[in-house]
Amino acid sequence: MTRPVIRLRNSLTRGVEEFEPLDPDNVRMYVCGPTVYDRAHLGNARPVVVFDVLFRLLRHVYGAEHVTYVRNFTDVDDKINAEALRRQKAGAKGSLEELIRARTEETIAWYHADMDALGALRPTHEPRATEYIGQMIAMIAGLIAGGHAYEAEGHVLFRVRSYRDYGALSGRSVDDMISGARVEVAPFKEDPLDFVLWKPSDAELPGWDSPWGRGRPGWHIECSAMSRELLGESFDIHGGGIDLQFPHHENEIAQSHCAHPEAAFARYWLHNEMVMVDGKKMSKSLGNFFTVRDLLDKNIDGEVIRLVLLMTHYRRPMDWTEAKVQQATAIISHWGTLRRRLEKISIKPQIDPSFVDDEFLAAIADDLNLPQALTRLGRLKMDAELSGSDQATIDSFFSSLAFLGFENLAPSRAAISAAVEAAIGGVERIGVLVERLKSLRAAKSWAEADSLRDSLVGAGLKLQMGKGGEIDWEYSPDLDLKKLKALE
Repeated sequence: MTRPVIRLRNSLTRGVEEFEPLDPDNVRMYVCGPTVYDRAHLGNARPVVVFDVLFRLLRHVYGAEHVTYVRNFTDVDDKINAEALRRQKAGAKGSLEELIRARTEETIAWYHADMDALGALRPTHEPRATEYIGQMIAMIAGLIAGGHAYEAEGHVLFRVRSYRDYGALSGRSVDDMISGARVEVAPFKEDPLDFVLWKPSDAELPGWDSPWGRGRPGWHIECSAMSRELLGESFDIHGGGIDLQFPHHENEIAQSHCAHPEAAFARYWLHNEMVMVDGKKMSKSLGNFFTVRDLLDKNIDGEVIRLVLLMTHYRRPMDWTEAKVQQATAIISHWGTLRRRLEKISIKPQIDPSFVDDEFLAAIADDLNLPQALTRLGRLKMDAELSGSDQATIDSFFSSLAFLGFENLAPSRAAISAAVEAAIGGVERIGVLVERLKSLRAAKSWAEADSLRDSLVGAGLKLQMGKGGEIDWEYSPDLDLKKLKALE
């Protein structure tokens, strides 16, 4: 195994750069996590999977003990408050603070379960915003002392024009931003672009004592305070979805640089593109909005969801389609079938990081080029099939799969059938057709059995006939759904 050179597209410089950590013995990455008021949707899952791959790559290159990955939970937010108030008015027992805590605990547990199902490693640290209020207050006080923030009507606001490089990340000028839809206008602001660092809380809202009265932090200050506390004033990588680039990440940069002017804050910025569904933006109004749990409950395997998310380069919009679900299900089914075949002849793949294929690893190191890495996996699988019993070839393929987070390789028949059914509108499961073929063979209706077998193979189904009458099957990415449906 050779150590790959990692190259990443830095959103701040708009170029692909060779990654050089501040300290190879302490590589540090921060990724913005969820606001925990509801289930994680598919758009929330994409950065989890993308940066999980980068986390795995960094651990592989620098050693697991030398990489720190922080992904936060925003557990103080108006949406969380609104849900807790709704529950309280509906008769739920407990104080508002207790109801908020119960809701966030519940949502974090959901999030962990869903992201675990996608094969994502847990980050090194998962800080909750409410655990770092003291650090936020201290940072805000420092910004006021430095002339970068001011108090107005119980609020503390960041003075955007005090930071001359504001807009460098998103490529926008300050004046152009004033008319932006995401700028909140308030009469107590010196400038429409100034954003909230602290806001007052009334008796019905959670709050903490501060020099500016009882209140709660603004969203942007949370990540700056938590990243500084856990990773230092300067660290290597900051990531998140492209929707966070402005204003959230732009605001993080401004307030962090002003709070610690001698520090670099984050040196490499990575942003994944948005998720679409059948070519349209995912939204509840269009009826194409769904959570990760919705997909899992439809028998779409977690590894299938993971593979679909990785089939498109992270810097391109990812279009979720039933055809891709079907393709990913078939691919993972093929991987699992190969492993079972090898185990039947007493060949057990050995999983070891040192066996990971160099060309596969180089593709991932090249700005997380997962489509190219998956193409290489296809070649490795073919080599493993053709190698007979060559242990090194087999180990390389399965170690590369494990590196990418694919270890179960066992989508259930229900999951496989669900993918096909969703794509072709309720056709009966392939298993019914296979059982019909078994019955015809058992009845020695050879002509009819051969005709059905040929039709199934012609539709793209792969069949293996056992001497005892058993039939094993797989389907390939080029399965012809129309031909399959015609056999019903």
